[in-house]
Amino acid sequence: MTDTTHAASLEGQSRTPPLLGAQEPARARVTTPAQLSPARAIPLASVPIDAWQMLGERAAEPNGYYLPEWALAENTYAARRANARALCSFDERGALIGLIPHVSALRAYQLPLPALVTADVYPPFTLPLVDRDKSDEALSDMMQQARDSGARSLILRDTSIEGPTLQAFTRVLARTGLEPIVLRAHRRALLDATRDADTLLHEALGSKKLKELRRQRSRLGDIGEVTYKVASTVEDIVPALEVFFQLEASGWKGRRGTALSQNADNLTFVRHAVHDMAARGHCEIVSLYAGTTPVAAAMVLRHLDRAFYLKMGVDERFAKYSPGVQLTLDLTRQMCADPAIASVDSTADPGHPMIDPIWRARLAIGDVLIPLRHNDPFIPVIRAAIALRRAALLPARKAVRLLRKIKDIRQ
Repeated sequence: MTDTTHAASLEGQSRTPPLLGAQEPARARVTTPAQLSPARAIPLASVPIDAWQMLGERAAEPNGYYLPEWALAENTYAARRANARALCSFDERGALIGLIPHVSALRAYQLPLPALVTADVYPPFTLPLVDRDKSDEALSDMMQQARDSGARSLILRDTSIEGPTLQAFTRVLARTGLEPIVLRAHRRALLDATRDADTLLHEALGSKKLKELRRQRSRLGDIGEVTYKVASTVEDIVPALEVFFQLEASGWKGRRGTALSQNADNLTFVRHAVHDMAARGHCEIVSLYAGTTPVAAAMVLRHLDRAFYLKMGVDERFAKYSPGVQLTLDLTRQMCADPAIASVDSTADPGHPMIDPIWRARLAIGDVLIPLRHNDPFIPVIRAAIALRRAALLPARKAVRLLRKIKDIRQ
């Protein structure tokens, strides 16, 4: 398996296909654990790659977006999310046992607060990576580094709030009489891939709905044989990704200007990330074809026993055949048949009209404040400032959604 990486942090950038018009970053700085200070954060691009990859294999919980191939491509090419730093913990053997990419509260919230905030990724899921056998040690160490930096809290944005990582935070905090503070929470759709796919789909959708979907698929087959394709090798995934870009830009995301290919930074970041993730077996592009015509495609990341379903594109000319749902049904069957996968995170908003009725399991996600000092008067201030900012932004977000709906209707 080829180990490809991008130049800002991984050796072998020359093996990644050059992107037209993209400026190549400087060659990697080779950094070893012995060269790093355990008492302070370092640039994310300086984290030792081999150690990071090994931590990913031993992580307490999966997070494909904090694997180096994804996170460093984003850190290098996506300007709005570039130049993050990292809290790192190494054990006595020099193995990386904990990693928290982060930015300042000023950058995250535009608020001058004494807090470190997990670095935003696309899509948003910022669960820290900690060694499953040394999670308490790693978190205790990184929390002390945060204290030494002057921070009064760590804020984990869009993170898993019911898994072993937050349980480890809870144990470490309990030693000093503290506990995590959940700032907001929701549950999003999750596929329980340990179940039989046909049983799961029948329970979720019922016989009548499944019969209608089979009828639609049969009608789609009148155009050409309906096939489900999975691109997982570098050779297959590069052209499959371009098909995905075309499908996404052809629909409502393209009309709104939010398709990935319409933003040069995102386009470059995703091309590099998908290439490098596929080289290590962490990415697939799934697609549905009617004959030679692609009608739907999506990206899927894989980490440990979880997959992440993100960013679908469909050809809206075939909307009456429900191509997005058809693709999701095929993906459901694929994942339920894969013994390496136990669950699939939809990465969708809560209450999503397409995925929620199909995948009935739920993943608890939220923003969590980790206090770093006992009886700290800054904690209520930080909580109040973030809550006020969220309340102030809510009307503006509603207005944007309303304007988008009006624009879509007029088009």
